[in-house]
Amino acid sequence: MDRIIDVNLNRASEALRTIEEIARFYLDNGDLSEKLKLIRHNLSVVADKHYSDLLQSRNTQDDVGTIIANPTEKRDITDVYKAGFKRLQQSLRVLSEFAQANGIEANMFEGARYESYTLEKIMFEELSKKIKKERIKNKKLYLVTSSMPSQDEFLDRVALALKGGVQIVQLREKAAPAKDIIELGIKLRELCSLYDALFIVNDRVDIAKITCADGVHLGQDDIEIKQARKILGDEAIIGVSTHSPDQAKEAMDSGADYIGVGPVFETPTKPGKKAVGLEYVKWASQNADIPWFAIGGINSENLSEVLNAGVSSVAVVRAIMNAENPEIAAKNFLSRLDR
Repeated sequence: MDRIIDVNLNRASEALRTIEEIARFYLDNGDLSEKLKLIRHNLSVVADKHYSDLLQSRNTQDDVGTIIANPTEKRDITDVYKAGFKRLQQSLRVLSEFAQANGIEANMFEGARYESYTLEKIMFEELSKKIKKERIKNKKLYLVTSSMPSQDEFLDRVALALKGGVQIVQLREKAAPAKDIIELGIKLRELCSLYDALFIVNDRVDIAKITCADGVHLGQDDIEIKQARKILGDEAIIGVSTHSPDQAKEAMDSGADYIGVGPVFETPTKPGKKAVGLEYVKWASQNADIPWFAIGGINSENLSEVLNAGVSSVAVVRAIMNAENPEIAAKNFLSRLDR
């Protein structure tokens, strides 16, 4: 029985150290780090108290489990976090079952296990926020789609744009029936995944949910951010169109993950909408504390003017969708934005 306790104390401590490093160095969360460290310290106290007996029971060379491969592949930091917490909780359960039968107080193990369930939830929420910020951070070229005569032509043009370096694609279909938008959205999401690009749905939170989009882009007359968040969850990326500093401040205060700033120039995509010009763009470059994209009538001819106003990320429609070659158009935009 000492051997079981020894291996599970080691396993729990190793899992805690892994989780603690994520909380400390990736999330920069002192409160989480401290709570995880305290659990690890309490386990060490037990291990030190029974050190001699536990060490004598150890027999790593004859452990049949060391040759059994772990089939689970950890692809990202979330997988490491999940595996760490599951390993911790399983080990604590084993310890609570066997400790009392071996004359070791089991209440500490039970208490630590229940606390780990709470910490797991808190840490997941923190991780989701951080990963979402990383996903939208430093994206420079955002394509907003426009309708094409056929679905094949639409998908071909978006595919070329993605090949040229587009990093975010927003499906914008104002007039099509919902079932057609859903069908197109599913295909577009799959296409975006091939190029590791984000897929966003314009306006329709319901369609964003159905198509498993990365997020939704809301206009000033759409539902509130908190309502969209309730439907799509904390992991969803929510962007908002803004046309003035006041609207930008409201979007940032309400929890938007990014904002659109414009329309910078008049555009047929937004008929009747007055251009905000470059003054609002300059304000955003100095005051926006979340990612933002200049949008509205931006093309290769006026891009230099926009860049000189402090823009580093743009959203475009016709300049790529209607280009003779969307791939070349996207590459040209991206090379100038990178410079």
